[in-house]
Amino acid sequence: MPKSLKISLLAVSVALILCIFLGVNAHSVSAAADAAPQDAYKQINVYGEVLQHIQSDYVEVPNIPEVTTGALRGLLESLDADSSYLTPADYKAFQADHGGKAQVGINVSKRFGYATVVSVVPGSPADKADLTDGDIIEAIGPQDTRELSLAMIRLLLEGAPGSELQIAVIGPRNSKPAKMTLKRIVVVEPPVADTFYENASILYLKPMILDHEHVQQVESRLKAMNKEGNTKILLDLRDVSTGDMNEAVRMANFFVNTGTIATLEGQKFPRQTFTADPAKAINTSAPMVVLVNHGTSGPAELVAGAIQDDKRGQLVGEKTFGEGSTQKTFDLPDGGAVILSIAKYASPSGKQFEADAVTPETIVAESSDMANMGSEDDLQDGDTEPKVAAPKTDDQLNKALDILKARTSA
Repeated sequence: MPKSLKISLLAVSVALILCIFLGVNAHSVSAAADAAPQDAYKQINVYGEVLQHIQSDYVEVPNIPEVTTGALRGLLESLDADSSYLTPADYKAFQADHGGKAQVGINVSKRFGYATVVSVVPGSPADKADLTDGDIIEAIGPQDTRELSLAMIRLLLEGAPGSELQIAVIGPRNSKPAKMTLKRIVVVEPPVADTFYENASILYLKPMILDHEHVQQVESRLKAMNKEGNTKILLDLRDVSTGDMNEAVRMANFFVNTGTIATLEGQKFPRQTFTADPAKAINTSAPMVVLVNHGTSGPAELVAGAIQDDKRGQLVGEKTFGEGSTQKTFDLPDGGAVILSIAKYASPSGKQFEADAVTPETIVAESSDMANMGSEDDLQDGDTEPKVAAPKTDDQLNKALDILKARTSA
């Protein structure tokens, strides 16, 4: 096949992706609806010319399919972390995956091109290996995560119970990738943690996932609270990054009895407004503080955003991760596929979680692990291991408790 024909076919494949891109990218279309098709044609021509130069002028004969795959992946990932291009082989593996496999307790997204740890399940292999939110997974086995879609990264993290997962991690304590091997297990999310502070006047609730079971546990505890006479609520959504958006709406409704909880909208996705149902509210008057951090993502951000915008409670901690959209898969003629975000969630005030995240009114940095870890400098004569410092204090929790202590009950 002549080179010019090969390049033309590759340009056509990119044109197909561009057309899908233009069909769902509300920002591009709203900014220049009439100019969008013309701009697309220009970009197709530019891409074709770039391919021509790569094919004829690069220092060595390039692998054009790999070049095109990289270009398509970059095109989709330039939209958001959840949009992905899948090669035919990737898509076949993606379709064959039915979930339910073992994992190591890492919830991931993509930031800065790499897989990024959003949160870690307590007690999981990842937790025991001291992985934490913000850590960068540079590689999974021999594969660089820059060259993998988010869908494939999540697929590679799964495996049979007892199988080994090899990853290279860059964290705050290591500038170079630290290679580690973790054993996959069937990870079970712990039940909702609850405890009392200040002579049982403050009820502390900590779910690790917002699915039906855990939201049901929160509901039961809130109803019991009303009977027991506890007067204040401390909801800890730190490192809560998984669950179901509908369950998040239901949980937000426990605390908010009127008005908007969230919205969901896309260019071709009709706007949905989730409104509080007074009949489903449980406690809408007790003083309330919500803890959030960089590991608060998706469903938990929806709850935090509703409570903040509806002025139901005060948020304490750090800016959340910033994620909240719904995806659709489009099949491609060559057997591949694109996964596109077709609608995004927003708080009652209209802030999209993916664009703006949720920023608490009271910013408190997370307590540093470094201040409480032994180091080589701590070694004394005769010692063989660094000293172990006292457990760190939870500055965010303490601040939230101080705020609640100062509040009078409704």
